[in-house]
Amino acid sequence: MAQVLEFRLPDLGEGLTEAEIVRWLVEVGDVVAVDQPVVEVETAKAMVDVPCPYAGVVTARFGEEGSELPVGSPLITVAVGAPASDPDAQSEGSGNVLVGYGTSQAPARRRRVRREQQVPVPVNGRSAPPEVVEGPVPVISPLVRRLARENGLDLRELTGSGPEGLILRADVEYALRAAASQGLPAPAPVQAPAVVPRTPAAAPASTPAETRVPLKGVRGAVADKLSRSRSEIPDATCWVDADATELMRARAAMNATGGPKISLLALLARICTAALARFPELNSTVDTAAREIVRLDAVHLGFAAQTERGLVVPVVKDAHARDAESLSAEFARLTEAARTGTLTPAELTGGTFTLNNYGVFGVDGSTPIINHPEAAMLGVGRIIPKPWVHEGELAVRQVVQLSLTFDHRVCDGGTAGGFLRYVADCVEQPAVLLRTL
Repeated sequence: MAQVLEFRLPDLGEGLTEAEIVRWLVEVGDVVAVDQPVVEVETAKAMVDVPCPYAGVVTARFGEEGSELPVGSPLITVAVGAPASDPDAQSEGSGNVLVGYGTSQAPARRRRVRREQQVPVPVNGRSAPPEVVEGPVPVISPLVRRLARENGLDLRELTGSGPEGLILRADVEYALRAAASQGLPAPAPVQAPAVVPRTPAAAPASTPAETRVPLKGVRGAVADKLSRSRSEIPDATCWVDADATELMRARAAMNATGGPKISLLALLARICTAALARFPELNSTVDTAAREIVRLDAVHLGFAAQTERGLVVPVVKDAHARDAESLSAEFARLTEAARTGTLTPAELTGGTFTLNNYGVFGVDGSTPIINHPEAAMLGVGRIIPKPWVHEGELAVRQVVQLSLTFDHRVCDGGTAGGFLRYVADCVEQPAVLLRTL
């Protein structure tokens, strides 16, 4: 006597709770094979062909084309073990028994089909369903079944890496990569409703096609800090192009006097400390526990330094009290210590504002990530010749893009924009700095 099994709309992954029936691929009375697509549905993510985990005769369909079904609702019923001429055969108590989709009742015992037995035998004008593998195939996602089917991969040959041997998409992709890495021919795609042919098991690769790098040391610290910044700080970024021609001329004039060389980073740092004096909101931190903004009197200026060990941010303490010459010397000392790996913990902590000159990498702009728990970071791109309107005439000038990322909790866009505009004004007309001296 036939057993009628109910196939419910499976969980299609990624938190999706419903799907729309686009097109039925089978009719009541049709014979279906294991993993044969029976319906095409559309989710919020993609179009999906849903395969049936049973072999048998379709006895009912639920839902019209264009209607939506929630996950877990009945999709079709299949009579298993009945002649194809008796599609109305029923049995009670089948429940939600799904091969590879979880089961509340043990499915009927099945036996493996030999390759030469996979040709359907006509019964009363219809093709009888082929017999299927003994026991369920541990697959939940129809997307995984589809990927295996389209690549001619027999899921019965795989060992799942998921809980209780569950076959995941990664297992299918790994098997395909392993076959490709050993020069094995790619399995031919199988067209439904044909039974998926058995293929030789892919031999495990000697080494996985991936490299794992431990997140520890400097790299781990950077990862933790940036992750915390993104999760805690509601940041925003504004930017502006500035004509740096006069700043470059001023630096050249200062270095032509024969004294200690003044670095460009030192001049930018001097501009930042002057701007923070005007806009102290950006030299602050947020005490989340007390729900308070803590404004800081001293400017401890961090600067990004790329080393062989990774990105580090040394801190120039009391940068607001230093002139350009002192800043140049301290930047040079800390940069050398960063390269040799001799920075002390005190030289890597306590920053209140960060200056990031990524222009040294040949890039024009970026959206900096705030160095938690600070409230802002100024990014400086490369300085390159560009067409620019200067004194009413088109000229080639040295142009730089300045980007400010700020914590929107400590100030609004007006304050951030005022800070960035003042920095740009100082870059374009270094004499503006004289007002703060």
